[in-house]
Amino acid sequence: MQQPPISDYGFLSDSRSGALVGRDGSVDWWCPSRFDGASVFGRLLDPSAGHFRVAPVGAGGPGHRVERAYRPDTLVLRTVHHTPHGSVAVTDALAAEIGARAHELGMHSPAVLIRVVEGLSGRVRMALDFAPRPEYGLLTPYLHEQPDGGVLAGAGPVVLVLHVGGLSLRADRDRVTQEFEVSAGQVVGMDVAFGDTYGDPPARLDPVATLAETTRAWEAYRETHTYSGRYPDLVRHSATVLTGLTYARSGAVAAALTTSLPERIGGDRNYDYRFSWLRDFSLTMRALWVAACPDETSRLFAWAARSIGRIGDEPVPVLFGVEGERDLSEHNCTHLRGYHGSQPVRIGNDAWRQRQLDVPGEVVSAVWRLRDYLGTTFEEELREMVLGLTEQVAGTWHLPDRGMWETRDEERHYLSSKVLCWLTMDRAVGLADRLGERADPRRWAAVRDEIRDAVLRDGWNDRIGAFTGAFGSAELDASALILPVAQFLPATDPRMRSTIAMVERELGTEDGLIRRWTTDPAGFLLCSFWLVECLVMTGEPTRAEELFERVVGYANDVGLFSEQIDLATGAQLGNTPQALSHVGLINAAWRLTEPESH
Repeated sequence: MQQPPISDYGFLSDSRSGALVGRDGSVDWWCPSRFDGASVFGRLLDPSAGHFRVAPVGAGGPGHRVERAYRPDTLVLRTVHHTPHGSVAVTDALAAEIGARAHELGMHSPAVLIRVVEGLSGRVRMALDFAPRPEYGLLTPYLHEQPDGGVLAGAGPVVLVLHVGGLSLRADRDRVTQEFEVSAGQVVGMDVAFGDTYGDPPARLDPVATLAETTRAWEAYRETHTYSGRYPDLVRHSATVLTGLTYARSGAVAAALTTSLPERIGGDRNYDYRFSWLRDFSLTMRALWVAACPDETSRLFAWAARSIGRIGDEPVPVLFGVEGERDLSEHNCTHLRGYHGSQPVRIGNDAWRQRQLDVPGEVVSAVWRLRDYLGTTFEEELREMVLGLTEQVAGTWHLPDRGMWETRDEERHYLSSKVLCWLTMDRAVGLADRLGERADPRRWAAVRDEIRDAVLRDGWNDRIGAFTGAFGSAELDASALILPVAQFLPATDPRMRSTIAMVERELGTEDGLIRRWTTDPAGFLLCSFWLVECLVMTGEPTRAEELFERVVGYANDVGLFSEQIDLATGAQLGNTPQALSHVGLINAAWRLTEPESH
């Protein structure tokens, strides 16, 4: 089986977990317990790792055409198949709890996949292929036909129950394959409900009524948020994607839905992104605030404070599980072929073990951004976290680390890490009056100034006329674009202007994509959006707007971004949907709206 392009997939979410459904009608990824749980459909990473396909018989042949779109302000996806015999719509969603509204979405998700088939014209013969393979394809379940016409699939800790309205399903040894016809005006609802073998039974829902409820839940959620800036449709949709990547019970935002989608087809930089990164914290906070989601920002902050816990001598991990788990030890799924043969397939992410000195800066700057919202007197946990992070940076900023790109070779003195250390100390000085008697703003200011001097002295390379990726290096790195975004230097500073021009010339493409470094095989979407912000801040709004509109053109047909773009083909690469890409879009749109925004 030829695996579809990454851009073929649409994203479904119940703010507990997510699923990917292709243009061909196949759900090829679903981890129903939670975002970083084991998959029951995993064909995304191996043709034999499970799927659930519903599509016209002969789909993909002559005369077959597909159109699809989300219902406005939702992650309810409607796919229309036009065939020589008629047209049919398949609407897919992960079910919301009945009656859930606004910020209740995802709190008590029933873990049910809904698929509703509606005949639009003619008479179309449909094919159903249900082949669950729990635990990333390690398990082949037993299938049992049920008295009510459904099929129960059970293996290991997982139970799945499939129902299709009006059909008595027939189970083969390891799958359900069945055909049925749909005429104009006819509606067939189906659902797959997840449960634990030794827990409560899977939920039983009316799929048609539940689809309507789920649509209304998403619409009500978006009605509680407003955005008055430029590109409102793009910003609202990206904010909806971020909501879909939010684990509602804790407020954590998963970096992406998937694991091990490669940065280069056939390459080995394939990592598990289904966790929540503190590095993304400040950028995500800013994006949520811009998109008028204050409740989400406060919940995300509370999750971080609780996840970090009391701070000791060990570096604070850059990432946690969506319920605050710290140990995310990595292992390889050697039984999976990987996306287009890209191996290894990794579960877990050993970056949690790395020293990454930029992490405290992301958290403390987020506290600074929310300071008025958090009150003039901080709660003990918040106060202790800020004090602990600040003192840790004061004692360790001079050490090498792995940097924001989480390299797995030697540690270096990365420029971006030092800038974020500076940001930690600068924001802590500004927060000192809320941190109690242990605050030491005078000493913190001295450390801040020492870091600044080091960055300006050792981060600048006279020979190439730019800030480089690491102290003493001559290698350009797009992470230098964060200096004006973090307010370390104004974009109009001559050194910054030179750096921006160098990055655009040496790391950029004609289509506006920016690579992270010269040998990076793909354009990194977040860096492209950083360049948009920098151009606005240098007083070039027209160029910034043109670049923004070129970059957003790399979204797929339903407005989703992965992490990177192949420079030769324009194809999406890396894990998807990627939170930071959508965060970058929101922040760039707001910068185009309010050039002086921080």
